[in-house]
Amino acid sequence: MEQVVGEREAEEFTVVARKPYFGLPTACPICLPLFIYLKLAHFPFRLSFNSIFPDSDQIPYVESGTYVAYNNENSGVVECLKKDGIVDLDSEFQSAPDWVSIQAMINSWLADALTYELWVGTDGRSAYKIYYSDLSWPIGKVLFLKQVYSVKQRLGITKDNAEHREDEIYRRAKIAYGALSTKLGEQNFLFDDRPSSLDATFLGHVLVTLHALPDTSVLRSKLLEHDNIVRYAEKLKTELIESGSSSSGPQFRSVPSSSTPRKGPSNWRRSLAETLFILVNLSIEISMVRFCPQLGSKPKSKPKREKTEEEKTFKRRAKYFLAAQLLAVLLFLSVMGGYDSGDLELDDEDEGISFN
Repeated sequence: MEQVVGEREAEEFTVVARKPYFGLPTACPICLPLFIYLKLAHFPFRLSFNSIFPDSDQIPYVESGTYVAYNNENSGVVECLKKDGIVDLDSEFQSAPDWVSIQAMINSWLADALTYELWVGTDGRSAYKIYYSDLSWPIGKVLFLKQVYSVKQRLGITKDNAEHREDEIYRRAKIAYGALSTKLGEQNFLFDDRPSSLDATFLGHVLVTLHALPDTSVLRSKLLEHDNIVRYAEKLKTELIESGSSSSGPQFRSVPSSSTPRKGPSNWRRSLAETLFILVNLSIEISMVRFCPQLGSKPKSKPKREKTEEEKTFKRRAKYFLAAQLLAVLLFLSVMGGYDSGDLELDDEDEGISFN
């Protein structure tokens, strides 16, 4: 397996991910494949956790001195590491005839299925724990609901087609599991018994599905139908994860990264402001319709009449309600604006977790 570190020392690299849960070094479905990829390449790195930006699309990222590779740049961190000549497991496999089709199944069908299951298909407790457990309950709940709405939009789920889309997502996942089970057979890896980035992505998906999703999960039950995939995942989990986290070894703990995402303000603060604005508008519309149905209905071609005193009172109350809501939002944002995570002083002595 070919790897090039260049002028940088491998020990200087730090992987910044979301926190560990469910017996996994990081329970984030995007962070875990990066962790596995570097472990498969026997690439030494330090693992740190960032809980300041729970919804940042820059996490995970890898940093070493002035070098940073973000998840939302150049098709992800693994692709950045390959293009920059740091570590590449795929140079001998990308010309394989079934590489593209397997990559599409894992990165599209299975990724969509796991996203659906985490945010929509189950009660959402696993997703909440992975992303928002470090936030206060009201903020975490608002951001969680916003993300559920975003996931439904991305997957094209509406009230009218929800059942059809669910069946389609599970059907594609079942097909993908069957094809990958056949491809894997009793091999240690998907291609020529040697690891690749697709093994890292697939293994990350399988481990999150097995360990983070509840027993009632439909996706989990479909995965458990393929014994060879389960054996493949548990074997590599023992070799790559459990062997490095025994009781005598370092324990996983939350350690701040030496740097924070460098682009823009906190995503969760901006998202919260947007969400609060939407909620305020929705609450006003509901209140207007509830207290004064005439104001919420479409105007009809009737002669204008003078509003009754009751209607004027309801409209005036709605205005007061709107003013109170806007004032609450402004007060909240002013308080939160005084707290800038970029001003946090992080202890340089925090060493995270090193993997060799």
